[in-house]
Amino acid sequence: MKRRELEVTDPRQIRAILDSCKYLNLGLCEDGQPYVLPMNFGYTLEDGSLTLYLHGATDGYKYALMEKNPNVAFSMVCDVVPYSGEKPCQYGNAYSSLMGRGTIRILRDPREKMDALSLFMHSQTGKDFSFNEKLVSIVNVMEIRVTEYSAKRRPLPERIAAGR
Repeated sequence: MKRRELEVTDPRQIRAILDSCKYLNLGLCEDGQPYVLPMNFGYTLEDGSLTLYLHGATDGYKYALMEKNPNVAFSMVCDVVPYSGEKPCQYGNAYSSLMGRGTIRILRDPREKMDALSLFMHSQTGKDFSFNEKLVSIVNVMEIRVTEYSAKRRPLPERIAAGR
C-alpha cells in the first residue's frame, strides 16, 4: 500500500468496512486474461482470518474459470462521498475499501452450503435465516479462503468536513 496513512488495521474498523460494503468485484483469470464480475457476499472474520461466501446460479462461465484456476482477487468499495475543490487536484472521493487475494472453491456438501448461506444472509441483511437441503440444491455456494487482504479509508478533507 503506497499511502500507509490511509491503511486500516484495527479489526473493528475492518469489520465495519465489511458490514458497510454489500458487494465485491471478483477477479478470475482464464489463460492470462482477467474476468471481473460484481457479486454480493457474506463473510467471517476471526482473529484476522477472513473468509468470504458468494452464491449464484448452478451453472455459468465463472464456474468453469474457478475450476480451471481457483486463484482469485477481489475488491470492495463503500461509503463513497465525492467532493470538489477550487483546483482540479482538490477533487476526489472519500471512501472505505478492502481488497485481497485467495482461493475459491464451490461448496458441495449441503450442510456447508446451508451454513455459508446463513452467514451470507446475515452479512447482507443483519438478520438470521436458516436453509434446508432443498433450498441449497438450487444454487451454487462458493467460499473464498482469503490469503491476504488490506483495508483503506480515505476521509473527507478537513476543509470539506468542517463545512458539513
